[in-house]
Amino acid sequence: MQLFGETLSTGTIFFLVLAVGLALFFEAINGFHDTANAVATVIYTHSLKPTVAVVWSGLCNLLGVLLSSGTVAYTVVALLPADLVDAIGSGSSYAMIFSILISAIIWNFGTWYIGLPNSSSHALIGSILGISIAHGLLSPDSALNEALNWEPVKKVFSALLISPLVGFCCAAALLLLGKLLIQKPELFEPADETKTPPLWVRCLLILTCTGVSFAHGSNDGQKGMGLLTLILVAILPGVFALNIHSTNVAQVAAASQATIPILEHYASGVTLTDLQAADILTNFNKPNGKDSAQIFPALAIKNQQIAEKLSGKTSFQNFSTSGRRSLRSDMFLFSSAVSKLNKQNQLKDPQEKKTLTSYQKMLETEIQYIPNFVKVAVALALGIGTMFGWKRIVVTVGEKIGKENLSYGQGASAEIVAALTISAADRFGLPVSTTHVLSSGVAGTMAASGSGLQVETLRNIALSWILTLPVCTLLGASMFTTSVYIILNLLGVK
Repeated sequence: MQLFGETLSTGTIFFLVLAVGLALFFEAINGFHDTANAVATVIYTHSLKPTVAVVWSGLCNLLGVLLSSGTVAYTVVALLPADLVDAIGSGSSYAMIFSILISAIIWNFGTWYIGLPNSSSHALIGSILGISIAHGLLSPDSALNEALNWEPVKKVFSALLISPLVGFCCAAALLLLGKLLIQKPELFEPADETKTPPLWVRCLLILTCTGVSFAHGSNDGQKGMGLLTLILVAILPGVFALNIHSTNVAQVAAASQATIPILEHYASGVTLTDLQAADILTNFNKPNGKDSAQIFPALAIKNQQIAEKLSGKTSFQNFSTSGRRSLRSDMFLFSSAVSKLNKQNQLKDPQEKKTLTSYQKMLETEIQYIPNFVKVAVALALGIGTMFGWKRIVVTVGEKIGKENLSYGQGASAEIVAALTISAADRFGLPVSTTHVLSSGVAGTMAASGSGLQVETLRNIALSWILTLPVCTLLGASMFTTSVYIILNLLGVK
């Protein structure tokens, strides 16, 4: 069968349909959880009818996804083992993709079913950590503390742990400030289930729902975008390995030529084969990869290959399917190694550092991109998931966090803080949980108003938050180990 100009076997088509289906189902469950939080206040306070609220939220999610930079998507991808990402399209990389999706789906669907505002972000990242640990332990000469890429892990965990505290404290402070400045007692009384709020209150709540939905699309939506793009790169590398619509190929070629003298200076007197250079960089890019005198010679050889392949080319469409895949691998190895050297302060000369890092970012741009149709597909999956799954989460947020039902002021305060927090995280490329930020914000407003918190619900939510990472890590590790055995040994995919 022909697809995007590539001839695919029946088995490949099966893998493609299954993987894409799982990725979109993951995003639909993300909609069950996270987008449902965005519409909780407008539905619960009768500011909008459920169907209108969900459709509007879906459109705002779509806009947020379409305008997103893709930075968060590749921050999450950076947690994956570099050698598996480089070997995308191999049996082990298929095992990685399926394990991430299936383990995250199992946990997310289960917590949604019992109505707990669980974090899809935590589930996804827990699955990735489990896979990284299992892959490291299955690799020769690896230890547990060397299996993870600790720098991005620390960055992601800091964002995920701090953001709920920000949501709780800032929403509480905003509610108290609102009570001080806005002399409208009805704004801070529990919502009347039989009435719609005043027009100005409805407008305020619709505006905050819009902000949270847009911010959710721009941050949470990117996680699915990154995985879906990896799937396409793995199965259809001739089309998606590189951004074939890029207009910067000539500039990248010129930068590769300008980098040759710098690297040759470091590589003088060292002779390596192409295969040796690739092995050296692959090992260096692993979490436990150590610097050595052979790194720069290996970079010189890899850059020479990139320069030769790009010579005279003005578009990636000029390459064959295998050529694009090979060039992507070269670019990934080179870019990852230079990025790691820069973080380790191994690039001493300021001018050389500027040239190398500028070139590295150019390469990164060509391999870290998100096709527009992927953004649309993810946004639609989020919207469809919200339409089918909103009710369980809306009831939890509106009625079961506090001892009194949610007031208009509490809903607005929690959503304003959530929208600003998520937008700031997106600006810095940090993945955060819409569920955690908004639920914490609602809890903060309940505490600030003195209405009290329902201990049982908070205990259940906290339990799901605490268990998500270890459970999904265990699921990811066990799924990956099982999938590697099935794919490599039973199906014979290498």
